[in-house]
Formats: sequence, structure tokens, C-alpha cells
Amino acid sequence: MLEGKAVIGDTDMLQTMQKVALDLAAKALDFFDVTEATEIAPFIKKEFDGKYGSGWQCIVGTDFGSFVTHSSGCFIYFCVGSLAILLFRGSAVAEAEPDQFAGLETVKA
Repeated sequence: MLEGKAVIGDTDMLQTMQKVALDLAAKALDFFDVTEATEIAPFIKKEFDGKYGSGWQCIVGTDFGSFVTHSSGCFIYFCVGSLAILLFRGSAVAEAEPDQFAGLETVKA
């Protein structure tokens, strides 16, 4: 388990959601090897989608940078050893101001 091993770098989640995220990471690491980031990320995302609704994104790796826009209360970045996990729920375009995209043309491929 991750008890005492996970280090939270940044978060705005409630404590209960943070605990769920850490527990899911521990569960994922029980199922998958640390080198299987492409298996760990979808596992955590799917579980969060099921528990808290769709729209969650999960990035897992050892060497990445990011800049994301997220819904309030829906962001956590933590490390387990050299493995970094970023979990967030994206801000929906529907929440944008209605005329934010006014005047933009649609380009068809």
C-alpha cells in the first residue's frame, strides 16, 4: 500500500477524494508494474469516472510537465517514488462564457 509513501505535490480536492485517489493508485500498483503507466492511468480514470462522473483525466509517468485547466475541487498531483500521477477533471466548454467563441469560423478538414 501507499501508506506514508505517497507525497502530494498539489491539490484542491477534498480530503475524502484525495484518499480515494491515493487508494486507487495503491490498488493500481498492486495490479500493474510501476513501468506500466499506460495501464495505471486508464484504471484510475475509469474508477474516478464511475465514482464522481465523467470527464476525469489521468496522466501517469516519470518525466512529464503539464499545464491544465480543471474544475474547482477536482485536481491532485502526487508522487509515489519516482512515479508521478496527475488526476483532474477538465473544465467543460459548456461552462465557458456564451460569446467567448463568437466570430470564430469552423474549419472543415
